[in-house]
Amino acid sequence: MKVAVLDFGKTNSKLFVFGQDGRMIDERRTQPKWVRQGAFSVLDEAALHHWALSALADAVDGHGVEGVMVSGHGCTFALVDEAALTHPILDYEQEPPAEIAARIDRRIPDFSETFSPRLPLGFNYGRHMLWLQEVDPDAFAASKSILGYPQYWSWRLGGRAVSEVSYLGCHSHLWAPRRQDFSSLVDAQGWRDRMPAFERAGTVIGEHRLGAAARPIAIHNGVHDSNAALHAYRRQELGPVTVVSTGTWVVVLNPDCSLDALDRDRDMLVNVDVGGGPVPTIRFMGGREFATISGGWQGEIAGPAVQRVIDAGIMALPSFAPGGPMSGQSGRLVGRTPDAEERAAVALLYVALMVDLCLDLIHSNNTVIVDGGLNNGGLLAGLLAQLRPDQTFLQGATLEGSATGAAALAFESVGREFAAEVPEPVRASRFTGLAGYRSNWRDAAMDRGVAGAAAGGAR
Repeated sequence: MKVAVLDFGKTNSKLFVFGQDGRMIDERRTQPKWVRQGAFSVLDEAALHHWALSALADAVDGHGVEGVMVSGHGCTFALVDEAALTHPILDYEQEPPAEIAARIDRRIPDFSETFSPRLPLGFNYGRHMLWLQEVDPDAFAASKSILGYPQYWSWRLGGRAVSEVSYLGCHSHLWAPRRQDFSSLVDAQGWRDRMPAFERAGTVIGEHRLGAAARPIAIHNGVHDSNAALHAYRRQELGPVTVVSTGTWVVVLNPDCSLDALDRDRDMLVNVDVGGGPVPTIRFMGGREFATISGGWQGEIAGPAVQRVIDAGIMALPSFAPGGPMSGQSGRLVGRTPDAEERAAVALLYVALMVDLCLDLIHSNNTVIVDGGLNNGGLLAGLLAQLRPDQTFLQGATLEGSATGAAALAFESVGREFAAEVPEPVRASRFTGLAGYRSNWRDAAMDRGVAGAAAGGAR
């Protein structure tokens, strides 16, 4: 059996083909397009759908794919009737007008109920639902179902309209993790009757005929991407783990952290795993910040460039994107002007130091697994292992933990084994002066209150 995974990210969308032995057999990539339509930035859904169908047809013809699973980025919803969207899908990176924000923000439930901090833009997608309902009530009135982003694509490909808990529970303001039920916002706005019945991520919810022979393939219920990465490693029975999932967002998930330790002002929140359990989480927009700081650097970064940056004390101080544990501060570079590769090294050190801080704030003292595209070449994991010598660090055998976890869910749902590769031990880097660089960065980057709180976990 082979399964295709459509991994819809905010910056890059990908199709992977997996076999039961865990090997990735093929991959295709594209970039989703976000366009202006009236007052909103919205997804060019038709273009992405065309690409997905073409890539899937090729996978069916070329590899005999029997099912398709979706992994999707957070913060995004779709309103649909029986056959189509009733409004284009909103780009979560846009802020409601101030006068609308003032009204809708009064309706948002307290952190103690949803464990979703109040964040800008559409980082809590319930906020964007309130915005859209206010300016286009007809779109809500015409809708039959409110779908999470992965569930939209599963439905668009021919599956039933369903809900899925890892996506609804992903900092949406729509879920109350302790009650394992919809939040008070859903009932106050009359949305509950448009939330379809729940199905577990990976469940077969329909079929679609694709390829030259129009073969039927199973449509599996989709999943939130970072929670798919968490599932990929938890299913391997590695013991207590913290997962650092990297992409446009860096998401740090530590199921062992107490919910009482979460600080709403530091972009700490509860995600919900595929079984409905709460997963304490902290995150920042690390991939976006890396691209901004590095000037769009592609490829690996040589060790000597990192050492030169440490020796010169060149630093990036937060933040270069909204959200994160130091939201509201304006990002800046300090020190001499770096060359192009040094600038990329500054960006990677910034991401490493932010992850290190996040691991302290999320009370991580278990095994840490570093996953995703920012660990290309293993340098990010090596830096973290040097910064935190008292913890064990592993790294994904591939850079695609979200897609791997999604594939595992699809195989598991039909009773098939899936032998994903186990993560590999990380060899700590050996840069001179890294501990002092970290200390100076924290002093410069953090206000004294947060510095004191984090110092207890610093190594």
